[in-house]
Amino acid sequence: MADTDDIETSTYTIEGPEGETDDLELPPGLIDLLREGNETQSEVIGDMALISFVQQAHAAVHHSQGEADPQITAIEEKSRELFEERLGITFEEATGHSH
Repeated sequence: MADTDDIETSTYTIEGPEGETDDLELPPGLIDLLREGNETQSEVIGDMALISFVQQAHAAVHHSQGEADPQITAIEEKSRELFEERLGITFEEATGHSH
């Protein structure tokens, strides 16, 4: 088994619309495992962030107790639209999960 000390990492910076930032350290090899075609590492990170957010919104609307708040439902629907625009497939197609 490889020693984790031998794995290099790179720092990626996420910047919000108001200029706030957060740094994320990842092994570039992990990003390369998820890369399709000639995507940049930043595009892969963006795709993965979007997928994660849409999964969380989906769970909040479809897999929690009771009726979802209409505002949360609208946010989830908009997130799915953005997912499809960016990735070219629906959330259902990407996950094999639909309601």
